Order: sequence, then structure tokens, then C-alpha cells
Amino acid sequence: MKTALITGVTGQDGSFLAEFLLEKGYDVHGTIRRSSVDFRERIAHLEGHKNFHLHYADLGDSMSVIQVLNKVRPDEIYNLAAQSHVQVSFDSPEFTADVDAVGVLRILEGVRQCGLAETCRIYQASTSELYGKVEEVPQNENTPFHPYSPYAVAKQYGFWIVKEYREAYGMYCCSGILFNHESERRGETFVTRKITLAAARIAQGKQDKLYLGNLSSLRDWGYARDYVECMWLILQHETPEDFVIATGEQHSVREFATLAFRNVGIELEWTGEGLDEKGIDKATGKVLVEVSPDFYRPTDVVNLWGDPTKARAELGWNPQKTTFEQLVKIMTDADMAKVAVERASENVRTNLAEFLEKGIVK
Repeated sequence: MKTALITGVTGQDGSFLAEFLLEKGYDVHGTIRRSSVDFRERIAHLEGHKNFHLHYADLGDSMSVIQVLNKVRPDEIYNLAAQSHVQVSFDSPEFTADVDAVGVLRILEGVRQCGLAETCRIYQASTSELYGKVEEVPQNENTPFHPYSPYAVAKQYGFWIVKEYREAYGMYCCSGILFNHESERRGETFVTRKITLAAARIAQGKQDKLYLGNLSSLRDWGYARDYVECMWLILQHETPEDFVIATGEQHSVREFATLAFRNVGIELEWTGEGLDEKGIDKATGKVLVEVSPDFYRPTDVVNLWGDPTKARAELGWNPQKTTFEQLVKIMTDADMAKVAVERASENVRTNLAEFLEKGIVK
């Protein structure tokens, strides 16, 4: 039985990866940060599994990292923990740098200090944001980097420090350059989940309008559940190498929104341009989507498109296992169900309050 350590196990990718590795027969350990508020809903179904274990650690604290490494002695490490929101990185650049850049160094040096350099394989979750203000389309492993946010700059340090430890110390450590990957477990502040949740709420009368930023931004969107398989394949490769993880297809925010609303029974018609563009319900003429300057970034990446040729050829990974249309449907179906449950719960609370007020129940 192999032992894997996943940092960021409570996140979208971490939860899918934990499920995947448990199915492979791994002993899976995950790190979580101590908090007064518990955010474990993505892994709640795994707690109690005999081969799933949680440890407190923080990438901002090297002592906690070393303590877990010494205790677990993993065969594989998947470093997925990060401050992963691009917009937040403009508001919290120092924290982003500490976790996303120096945090990677703490993992690598911790492995060396614990005597695991020759036995432990390390996967670093890198990002397509490294390409930033893109210099060629599509982007592959040889495309020059041009990071365009504090998040991307921090992640670039993480990418290069992994490469340095690989070349300086002969460690098996590598990066997966992940393009945008989404799922029903995506955080609600990310644009794709924001869209599918709003579409579900609007369709069920719980929200009036959705505000978005640049509708023309282009992204290569894949399904996170498929991408964790590629992470694992990267660490099974004979030699440590870096790989682009992408679908090879590109879509705009506008396309994503159009499809999400269509999946909940609303056909959008787009009018206007730039800040004046609006998404209108064809059936009612009501404006459901508007553009807000509040959601524009100081420097915005507008054209990410990955080339997964290397991963397909060398790892045998299928980047088209889940299509773009299937991905949006998975997300909208999940959010329609979520909103329906919320509505039902609200109705129960409302009825109970009325019964209490009338003295029907005590």
C-alpha cells in the first residue's frame, strides 16, 4: 500500500484526488488548517474511512509541515494547497506569496530535511496563469511565461523552485500546469460556479440578476475530476517532468453563461458591448445578466488555451473524457438540486414559524 499526502485536501481538487487515491488502494493523508469555522463538506463522506487521515498543518508554518512529513513518511506528495483566487491575490499579495511561493519551498526542503528526498515523489499544482499576458496560442510546456497577477507571480516561483530542486538534488518533483478546471465542488466565488449557481437561483425565483466581469475572456475549462487522474499519472511517469493539463478547447465566459442558463430552461440573448453588454431572457425580455466594472481585474488575463499533446502522448491521459457541455450540465444540475433543497428548508422554517405564532405547535 502506497502512502500519499495531500495538502489542500478540503478543496475541490483535494477531495476528488483523495477519492481517486483511495480507490487505487492508497493510504491517504490530508492536511487542514485550524479554523474556528469548519469547512470540510467536500470530504465529510471520507471521514471515518480506515485509510483516510487528517492532520493539522499550514504551508505558512515550516515546523508544522516537517512534523507531518516525519509522521506520515509519504511515498507521494500532492501539493494542492494555495491561495488560489486571482482577484484575492491583488488584495492579499503578501499572504499569496507566502503560501503559493515560499510554501512550495517549505514542502521541498521539508522532504530533504526528513530524509525523504530519494523515496518521495512530489507533485506541485501549477497554473495556466503563469502564461498570463500570453505570448503564443495555444500554450504548451515550452511557451514563455508572462505572469499577470500576484497569484501568477507567486506560482511562477513555485514552478521554478520545483525545477531547481529536481536539478540540484535529483529529487522526483514536477509540476502540472493546470488550466481552468471546474466542478460541482468549485468555490462559489469562482466565475463558473457563480454563473451556475446564479442560473439555478434565477430559474427558481431566488435571485433577480447576475453581475459578471469581462464576458469575452477566453478559458480552457475542464472537469476537475478528470484532472486529478492526470496528476496521479504524472507521478507514475518514469522520469519527473512538467506537463500541461488542459482540454485543448477554448470558450468565453459568455458561452459558459449561455449554456448554463440554457440548462435551466432560460435562453439568453446578448445585446450591447463591453460594460453595456446585457444578457436578456428571450422569453420575457427581462435583463438577467449585466457587466460590472467591479469584477474587472487591474491586469486581466483574457486568452488561456492549453495544448495537452504531451500529456496525451506520454501519459495516455484523455483530455476530452468530459466535454465542455457535459461539465456545464454537471454543475448546473448540482446547483439546481442545491437551490431546491435550500428552498425546501426555507419553506419548512417559514411554516414552523407560522405554526409557533398561531400556537399550533409549542
